[in-house]
Amino acid sequence: MADNNLMTVSASPHVRAHRTTTGIMLDVVLALSPSLVAALSFFGIRALWVVLVCVGTAVLSEFITRKILKRSTTIGDLSAVVTGLLLAFNLPVTIPLWMAAIGSVAAIVVVKQLFGGIGQNFANPAVVGRIILLVSFPSAMSNFTNTRMADVDAVTTATPLQALASGGEMPTLFEMFIGQRAGALGETCIVALIIGAVYLFLRGVIKPTIPFVFVGTVALIMLVYSRGDYEFVLYHIMSGGLVLGAVFMATDYTTSPLTTKGKIIFAIGCGVITCVIRLWGSLPEGVSYSILIMNILTPLIDKITANKPFGTVKEME
Repeated sequence: MADNNLMTVSASPHVRAHRTTTGIMLDVVLALSPSLVAALSFFGIRALWVVLVCVGTAVLSEFITRKILKRSTTIGDLSAVVTGLLLAFNLPVTIPLWMAAIGSVAAIVVVKQLFGGIGQNFANPAVVGRIILLVSFPSAMSNFTNTRMADVDAVTTATPLQALASGGEMPTLFEMFIGQRAGALGETCIVALIIGAVYLFLRGVIKPTIPFVFVGTVALIMLVYSRGDYEFVLYHIMSGGLVLGAVFMATDYTTSPLTTKGKIIFAIGCGVITCVIRLWGSLPEGVSYSILIMNILTPLIDKITANKPFGTVKEME
């Protein structure tokens, strides 16, 4: 009689999951949907055009690049869709559509596909795409309008971060929370971003370590800097792309550390760099730059925080 209880030995890793890349990316798209609805509500139909151009260009760029490099088509995994959405959410509604397309091409072709495709990029593609546009077209990337004026004769206005730096008029904290203020498409409505974050936490797509530590580090530094001004802290938390970056970009599987200790170090680094740039840099915002710098440092963080294999003994020097 055959023994059905024999142990089968196989090579590691031994952890198995039913999740697929497509399923994970679909969850991210669904988590970004509340922010998309908010962007369309506040910025109008042109926000949809920016999103469609970024997503469409990202998908087309990935398809063409994979064909040229004679690699299998991967547009079905939805990762290009997520990159296009995130890039669009980091752009002002007034940006010329051809510039938005350039950002998508740079993100997909240069940052992602030339390094081997999904899982092999050194940095978050949407972050680098935004930085390339910031460096190449600084005027267009800083042409923000108040959300309530996006569909009429738009007037360029200062973002909350710019107003904080210059002492200008600020929107109320409630307006900040619901998204009635100037800013990029996907960063203004904090309540929509929180809904998306909670969805990802509940689905187990991301862990709250990086978002909480990232935002918490910024909050702590701003609290010390302002000598206990909680209103100042709340404005900095809800201004710029902090929540969007902490939840949807800093948590990228490929470009963030593997261990919990590494994630904490990574998130603290993101928070510190963001604050340094906001408080003492020439730019009002530092989230994208902080994520990029920490993405580059991720291999080093992984190396110094790697878990010790069970049963190993430290070599004698």
